[in-house]
Amino acid sequence: MTSEPVVHMQGLNHWFGSDDARKQALFDINLSLPRGSFTVLMGPSGSGKTTVLTLIGCLRAVQEGSVQLLGHELNGASPAQLTALRQRLGFIFQAHNLHESLTALQNVMMGAQVRAGVPDALARRAAARALELVGLSDRVEYLPANLSGGQKQRVAVARALVGNPALVLADEPTAALDKDSAADVVDLLKRLGAERDTTTLLVTHDNRILDRADRVLTLEDGRIVSGND
Repeated sequence: MTSEPVVHMQGLNHWFGSDDARKQALFDINLSLPRGSFTVLMGPSGSGKTTVLTLIGCLRAVQEGSVQLLGHELNGASPAQLTALRQRLGFIFQAHNLHESLTALQNVMMGAQVRAGVPDALARRAAARALELVGLSDRVEYLPANLSGGQKQRVAVARALVGNPALVLADEPTAALDKDSAADVVDLLKRLGAERDTTTLLVTHDNRILDRADRVLTLEDGRIVSGND
């Protein structure tokens, strides 16, 4: 791992609402994610986990404090700068967010095509390779309705990794899966991440996967209370 972290947060505070309804959601978050690391962020509902994820993922603006992503400061970044950085990330969600009318291959191709200028033929080859890596080379033409829950989430993993992102952000990716499927998805993420030196931040309530993390952080009431040593 290199000395410069992929993500470095310092003194991060965040609020929702305005005036009398304004409520602080994050308090003085300090966090670094080394390159190639696999970090799990735990915490109860409403603790601020998804807010942390969306700030790192350039999905909402940084209000106070510093968030450096891939060497770029997000506080004060323009919408165009945030979009360009977001295109260098991979995202995985609880509900897998696959387009039901598209095949597995077409869904993964979309992950490659978010990068402007990628030709269809190149995106198709990259998507087929990504599906092969997650063990779904025999399901490339299947629609999501014909895939199991675990298979759908593996398609989502392939879509997140197809562009070889520096950072993968995963929001409750195992919540809807049985124990074996959850373990398969996390093992897959960790193995492919290690092979590509990809950094992963996984937000979860799922205690079944904690032993697979390099580090487990706990967030409570907007504060990191353990694991940030």
